[in-house]
Amino acid sequence: MTTEGISIVVVDDDYDSLEIIRHILEANGYKALCFTDPMEALEHMSREKPHLVITDLMMRSIDTGFSFSRQIKYDPRFKDIPVILVTAAFSQRKFAIQPKDDKDMKKKGVDAYFDKPVAPEKLIQKVRELLGR
Repeated sequence: MTTEGISIVVVDDDYDSLEIIRHILEANGYKALCFTDPMEALEHMSREKPHLVITDLMMRSIDTGFSFSRQIKYDPRFKDIPVILVTAAFSQRKFAIQPKDDKDMKKKGVDAYFDKPVAPEKLIQKVRELLGR
């Protein structure tokens, strides 16, 4: 599958994390559209529908990423867009928020989950898997 023309929205309020993920995606041929605010990302998505979304969990509040992902999944325009959650909530803060299984991930509105720091090859592998459905 070619990556040309595939756009991915990335949402994270940490500029370093945003840049790292942007770099990983662009190095693999994807177009990364970066936002620090989930509402700005949704506004952009209404004009230009992405192929995939990668979001942080803890932004304005501890579960901002889950709220954002559920908004995507419950909106008929976006419900088919895969969502990857990337967070440091467990690795750095020991918050046990990881989805327990596929049912829990669906309930939280995510298709995949990674702790930060995410290994670039694992992230790209999951992006390819989700886009290949």
